[in-house]
Amino acid sequence: MKQSNNKNHSLPIAKSMVIFLIPIILANIIQSAGQIVGIIVVGKFLGVDSLAAISAFFPLLLFLVSSAIGIGTGSAILVGQSYGAGNISRLKEVVGVTLAFTVLISVVVAILGSIFTENMLEWIGTPKNILMESASYSRIWFVTLPITFIFMVYTTFIRGVGDSKTPFYFLVINVVLNISLLPIFIFGWCNLLKIGLNGAAYAAVLSNLLTIVLFLVYLHRRNHVLKLDREILKHFYLKGEILKALLRLALPSSIGMIALSMSEIAVVTFVNAYGSNATAAYGIVNQIASYVQIPAMSISIAISVFVSQSIGSGETFKIKYITRFGITLNYLLGGVLIFLVYVFTIPILKLFLNNLDTIQIAQGLILISFWGYAIFGHTLVVSSTMRATGTVMWPTIFTITSIWLVEVPTAYFLTNFTSIGINGIWLSYPISFIVNFFAQTFYYLLFWKKKSLKALLN
Repeated sequence: MKQSNNKNHSLPIAKSMVIFLIPIILANIIQSAGQIVGIIVVGKFLGVDSLAAISAFFPLLLFLVSSAIGIGTGSAILVGQSYGAGNISRLKEVVGVTLAFTVLISVVVAILGSIFTENMLEWIGTPKNILMESASYSRIWFVTLPITFIFMVYTTFIRGVGDSKTPFYFLVINVVLNISLLPIFIFGWCNLLKIGLNGAAYAAVLSNLLTIVLFLVYLHRRNHVLKLDREILKHFYLKGEILKALLRLALPSSIGMIALSMSEIAVVTFVNAYGSNATAAYGIVNQIASYVQIPAMSISIAISVFVSQSIGSGETFKIKYITRFGITLNYLLGGVLIFLVYVFTIPILKLFLNNLDTIQIAQGLILISFWGYAIFGHTLVVSSTMRATGTVMWPTIFTITSIWLVEVPTAYFLTNFTSIGINGIWLSYPISFIVNFFAQTFYYLLFWKKKSLKALLN
């Protein structure tokens, strides 16, 4: 009887999660495809130095958008809980306060990033031959960060109410716009000036701006619950109660993301010591890794939304089924992608690269580290479950510890005190994934499961 009961609860949850997940996975695939088209264009037509210039910027971009990711994560939980409870006025209040905080943070980050661009790139050891090109490209992104931040955060609002289709539609529009604008700005088509690598940044930023405008217009015309109306705008200020709850969730998430980005900066510093070929290889493999992580990242979004809404509606018994199904999906979907990358490593790398030395370095990184992303995905499911219930501090501590006390020291030690050289950097990734997995799982089983769960806002 108990087994039948479990089945009755788990099947509707599984069906709902799959329906919600499909647009998210497709959105991530299309977004990554758009980025890959850009990288192929840069790598094939502008050369390995231009590709390395983008790769050098990637850890800095991750660092600077960490706050937006944290804000989005926190607001999605509050939106999900408010929506699950049927409290629409509270939901709009959360959106207004979050937008105000996002604008403030993004402007500050944009100013600091644009002022200290070259200093940051020099600090991470960007090779001299690509420093100026990378700095010019990076500054365009820094100055326009508020556009990127608002787009990212508003997308999480929509998903928080269980709507994964609308963000998907507009991500497709964003990618199509970006790909269409890319050759115009890079190669000087349609009688426009030839901008080169900077054109890739301008194309991305302009497509983001056009998409967010179309996005907001669409929400108004469809009378979506989260359209930018007067009720949301009247809460466009830093209101204490909402901001406190948001920061409780966002700060640990942002700190975790900052720790991750700082570790990537440390790692790219180690990589840069091996020259621009290694830097380019690192950037390409990061892009391929973003594809491999699509199932895990998509599942974590679904977990956060479904667990948050279960808390808001008082149906906490559903959480165990949500988590269990998320873990199963991670190994099914993520495992297939990892297997395919291992089988077709060289053909995949040749899509981006012509340089044989760079391909060889990138191949080593993939072979050594990619199996660990299955473990990474399992950990992310467990962590997302705990975070959606308001337990954010310990998952963040475990993540930071695995990065800064395991990954970075391991990479440094293996590259400097053993004979394996640059492969030591690649090996540090799965080692840190394993440590984080055990820490998160033990806490989940021994402590989190004993907690009483309730909504963060009344």
